[in-house]
Amino acid sequence: MTNARLVNADDLGALLALFADSDVSRSAEPEQAEKIWTQTLAREGVAVFVSDVDSRIVATCMLITTPNLLRGGRQFGILENAATHPDFQGRGHGRAVVTAALAEAWKQDCYQVLMQSGRVDPRVHRFYEACGFVPGLRTAYAARRPER
Repeated sequence: MTNARLVNADDLGALLALFADSDVSRSAEPEQAEKIWTQTLAREGVAVFVSDVDSRIVATCMLITTPNLLRGGRQFGILENAATHPDFQGRGHGRAVVTAALAEAWKQDCYQVLMQSGRVDPRVHRFYEACGFVPGLRTAYAARRPER
């Protein structure tokens, strides 16, 4: 059975290794990553889940929850930075971290969890749908920072 857990402070190197081996965007430089990691661990409303195999992190995702004045005051969540090592895809590790993140969101009384994917691979979208995400309920927009 594949399980997920919350990260601990010592997991940064293993996470950066996972990101380097996965088809995700470029990670922060090491010095910047350490500062960001410290901020991430200290920030209320941020939870990072991982799945391990032999002390190696093979999947992760981040849940960000935020207070909300609408929806009867119920929070909402955002799922971000989901990645599974290519050698471990299809073995339940991605599902374990996403399931753990959703369980935490529901425990915090979030009324919904949003996520976006820029991936074109239909298997990725089938995976998220199998985890309970429903496409087409919302329209996503992204504003990019203007070039300097």
